[in-house]
Amino acid sequence: MPPPQVPPPAAPPPAPRPVFRILHVSTGNVCRSPITERLTRHALVERLGGRAVGVVVESAGTWGHEGAPMETHAAQLLDEYGADPAGFAGRELLDEHVVEADLVLTATRDHRAQVISMGHSAGLRTFTLKEFTRLVRAIDTATLPDARTPEELVDRARALASAAAALRGWLLAPTAEADEVPDPYGAPLAFFRSVGEEIRAALDPVVTALTGVDARQARGGRRGSGLDSRR
Repeated sequence: MPPPQVPPPAAPPPAPRPVFRILHVSTGNVCRSPITERLTRHALVERLGGRAVGVVVESAGTWGHEGAPMETHAAQLLDEYGADPAGFAGRELLDEHVVEADLVLTATRDHRAQVISMGHSAGLRTFTLKEFTRLVRAIDTATLPDARTPEELVDRARALASAAAALRGWLLAPTAEADEVPDPYGAPLAFFRSVGEEIRAALDPVVTALTGVDARQARGGRRGSGLDSRR
């Protein structure tokens, strides 16, 4: 009787793809941080297409309510920008969110202080959004790695965050309020739009530095391929 055949050992599962995690933080996670999260995702896909999978963008609130819907005006604003508000559910900021994040961008200095107070060595990777924008503008992006693949995008994002951290304390804001995004909760749509423009203006140089593609290049690419979203 022949001996039983032993099946060959199973191949080890493939290693997970590296990602760079960005966490946007505000108070209730229903206005500013959802807007910033979804605008960041939209801009990354607009500029990189499928390569954008190298960056995971999420949000949470220091007083966030689990499962809360996005504020109606926030969702309308995202629609106007061509970003997708669907499927959003609010989250309360937890230790695990901070631990997992490679970069935390907050709406205000108070949010930044709350994130840093949670520990987890968050100080070096936590900035207000506008603070990070100011630092990124001073970085020579030619010194950053290319982002031709999702893996290279992760390397570039890590290098960008490290370079910004190295500049902290050297490039100060003209005023404390210059580093903050105002809270539009309960305000009319017109105020939401003004806050949305502040967020978009702050995000644009960050996404450009992160991807190596500016907004004009992205729009030109869509026109050339018949994918201009304004049509």
